[in-house]
Amino acid sequence: MQTLSPHTSNALNLKLALRPRHSLAPTRLSVKCLFAFEPPSHGVGSTRADWQSSCAILASKVVSQEKSSTDQNGGTADHVAAVNGHKAAVSDLNLVPIGNLEADSNISKPQPPKPLTISDLSPAPMHGSKLRVAYQGVPGAYSEAAAGKAYPNCEAIPCDQFEVAFSAVELWIADRAVLPVENSLGGSIHRNYDLLLRHRLHIVGEVQLPVHHCLLALPGVRKDFLTRVISHPQALAQCEHTLTKLGLNVAREAVDDTAGAAEFVAANNLRDTAAIASGRAAELYGLQVMADGIQDDPSNVTRFVMLAREPIIPRTDRPFKTSIVFAHDKGTSVLFKVLSAFAFRNISLTKIESRPHRNRPIRLVDDANVGTAKHFEYLFYVDFEASMAEVRAQNALAEVQEFTSFLRVLGSYPMDMTPWTPSSSRAD
Repeated sequence: MQTLSPHTSNALNLKLALRPRHSLAPTRLSVKCLFAFEPPSHGVGSTRADWQSSCAILASKVVSQEKSSTDQNGGTADHVAAVNGHKAAVSDLNLVPIGNLEADSNISKPQPPKPLTISDLSPAPMHGSKLRVAYQGVPGAYSEAAAGKAYPNCEAIPCDQFEVAFSAVELWIADRAVLPVENSLGGSIHRNYDLLLRHRLHIVGEVQLPVHHCLLALPGVRKDFLTRVISHPQALAQCEHTLTKLGLNVAREAVDDTAGAAEFVAANNLRDTAAIASGRAAELYGLQVMADGIQDDPSNVTRFVMLAREPIIPRTDRPFKTSIVFAHDKGTSVLFKVLSAFAFRNISLTKIESRPHRNRPIRLVDDANVGTAKHFEYLFYVDFEASMAEVRAQNALAEVQEFTSFLRVLGSYPMDMTPWTPSSSRAD
């Protein structure tokens, strides 16, 4: 029999105590010690019972002291077992028999971690349960409806400015942001294109929302009482002809957003003012719908992008769109070469937008014969229908990089393929 020395360290004692014996059965035991202990001076026997007892002593000191204190204070010790002269509760020995794992189904076996799948790394646009999504405006805004369409059951967080929504995601106040970038009638929203370049967020999806404008006023107000109509500038422009047909030749004033206009009318009890906003805004702020579907063009759609701190992994199993921004030093003469990189690979462009280069807005060209010419410098935003997982898209950007001084991929994301029906225009 091998004897443990009292001067041996705890780690060595445990190592010797767990050394397998040739006389033991093939069944393995795992010993789990939770309490501090002193090096035992007991011998480790060659039998299974002695081996288990020696291992139990390693964890029994603290439990024995607690149980002894309980017995001295009037407790019973019927549940305490003596192991080599030490009292310890059998349930506290922390012996976990492993045995044959295939045969013993009563032992709880730790499950291995589930491997990640491609769906975990790049969730579909409709996946948004319990996400905090920032949008610009107040409750009832079209941006709130877009956030709900992009991420159903999300917690929508209103922001008073576009830049606040960007910062909310960067500061982990929100998980996503849903912001408009273009409208089928009003064109691009330049402010958000500039913010896309200023901030380091990534486009992870898009959503297209049909716009359905309503003329809202306080309950009981008639059209004859109205002296002005307020709303977002684009909403006023999109409903100009319909307002004229309704006989509303009144002043039109611009505010920050459509739902904010409805809130302003309700909060200030303005009986001479109407607002152009959504039907949901009428429900939220207790307004009546005087005219429904007053947009001049029923095919009025706003495109929103979904922003996140990290990009998603591009895929090829569904239609993808990629957004980039680039600049070049030789003016617009290089633009043809850049665009030909996509044309030669049969990649369709869905958008191209130019914005002034704020860092260097003017480029001077000296010509000895003509003089000094001043050219405006631009940044170009391009959307094309291809995934960055496709080789043709990778090769196209590699060629684009040869002609540009700056190139950045804003995101490669699934296209919104949701069908929609144009809104019908009705006026009461």
